[in-house]
Amino acid sequence: MLLTDEQYVIKWLSQYGPLPKTQVVRLLRDKSPTTAERLLTRMKRDQRIADVGDGYYLGLDPYCTPDQRVILAVWVLLQFIDRVEPLAHYPATYPSQLFFLKENIGYEIVVLYEGEQHLAKLLHPQEDLKYIFVVPKIQMVHQLVLPRAPCLFSTVEFQGQEEPQVHFFAEEVSGNGTA
Repeated sequence: MLLTDEQYVIKWLSQYGPLPKTQVVRLLRDKSPTTAERLLTRMKRDQRIADVGDGYYLGLDPYCTPDQRVILAVWVLLQFIDRVEPLAHYPATYPSQLFFLKENIGYEIVVLYEGEQHLAKLLHPQEDLKYIFVVPKIQMVHQLVLPRAPCLFSTVEFQGQEEPQVHFFAEEVSGNGTA
């Protein structure tokens, strides 16, 4: 019988594919990093999860491929993880990557790369739904056709650290990239 936290890890890795080990540790928000590391080590020893990519990622098997869009979306999710239940986040419908519930409001995280601004037109907002667009540069926001729903914008910047810096901007974005 699996422990509750082990069930969570398997659920997340089955939903999202391989994730950086750092993200899985952070998703186990109620555990200290040391306890989370021990849990993951035991799960690897029991062959429930495996190292992927020389151990940087964890997955259900060593041959699965990480989805970089999902990984960026999970970095954004982790900014809210203290207010999101362990099973209140899951994959979203294209072009969104991830859906989560926070305080009874649904959020969809949409990761767009340069030149993909047109994908925002494919979104179909529902009542009590907000969007978080993750873009490589905040200036890209001016080229989006936004859905009729509240929107936030985010950048995920890796600066040589294991965890990136996640910046949020409001809907009113000025020309110099600040909110």
